[in-house]
Amino acid sequence: MPVLNAIAGSADEMKGWRHHLHQHPELGFECHETAAFVAARLREFGVDELHEGIATTGIVAIINGSADGPVIGLRADMDALPITEETGADYASTCPGKMHACGHDGHVTMLLGAAKYLCETRRFSGKVALIFQPAEEGGGGGRVMVEEGMMDRFNIAQVYGIHNMPNMPFGQFDTTPGALMASVDTVRVSVTGKGGHAATPHVCVDSVVAITDMVQALQTIVSRNVYALDEAVISVTQIHIGSANNIIPESGWFCATVRCFNPEVRALIKRRILAIIEGHAQSYGVKTEVNYDWGYPATINHADQAQFAIDVAAEIAGAGGVNFETDRQMTAEDFSYMLEARPGAYLFLGTGEGAGLHHAAYNFNDQAAPIGASFFARLVERAQPLA
Repeated sequence: MPVLNAIAGSADEMKGWRHHLHQHPELGFECHETAAFVAARLREFGVDELHEGIATTGIVAIINGSADGPVIGLRADMDALPITEETGADYASTCPGKMHACGHDGHVTMLLGAAKYLCETRRFSGKVALIFQPAEEGGGGGRVMVEEGMMDRFNIAQVYGIHNMPNMPFGQFDTTPGALMASVDTVRVSVTGKGGHAATPHVCVDSVVAITDMVQALQTIVSRNVYALDEAVISVTQIHIGSANNIIPESGWFCATVRCFNPEVRALIKRRILAIIEGHAQSYGVKTEVNYDWGYPATINHADQAQFAIDVAAEIAGAGGVNFETDRQMTAEDFSYMLEARPGAYLFLGTGEGAGLHHAAYNFNDQAAPIGASFFARLVERAQPLA
């Protein structure tokens, strides 16, 4: 079964939705215009319930099926990124310094396309909970929606999501049981020594040397403390210190991102980072302040739901268009909180050649939207069939 005919017939309309969303990107939890646009479309489709203001601007809409049954959740993230767009598209961002560089405009469009179809057909039992989530890009909107009781409030039994993937074969679905994406933690370390003239370092406490050695030492954690078969990444991404070539600066700071899959490895890395910072502070006579932000957990698919999702995907893409043993990614996703709360699965959908995610020239491939919408729709019909 390829793209559903009714959804294929809405392709131009879906493209219009996506271009509107692309022109009006919003960041974090402040997705007010985006949520208003989504809510307006859902009212037009005739959803049975519309719940707004969850996690500030999140939406959960309920579509009733044609018989009693459980509730299945489908999720799309809505927020954009603080990037100046360089696509040259005639529907480019109208908001300076903001753009949909990760395809969340496409994710919203796919779920809206599925919502329209499901409202029109209702060939399923139970209910569908359409989850439109703000603040995936670092804000943890998924966590907030779960903490506000979304799963229990709407009796969601299982939950699914899709992320587009440029430079993966167009229309192909990839996933895997177990860990699919990594956890992500952020570490910021402030270092204070004693500044002074660069010609007299003996009367100073050099924070530059201390920071340099701390950064180098952190690179030994993965190679010397983490078991070689437990994937982990520690990347120092910023160092800020100094203002002139003849001054030893008083203070500076650096930050790093930590990625892994195993909670025990995650805890080990934190212990080692804190120990290294403390030891180097004593060695160099500097003071340190460590802000360790425990971020998104690993995105871990439930095995049965991942198998079911890939079986449904094969109806849309054909048996040759699915990969159930994809490599797991060091990127992170706050859909992980929903998978911690309920069984479910997350998949990648290939959108063909193009600029990568989070790139200023990235642009979601509109032809992929009917594919994703068809997957969501068939997922519901297969998971909760009518007798």
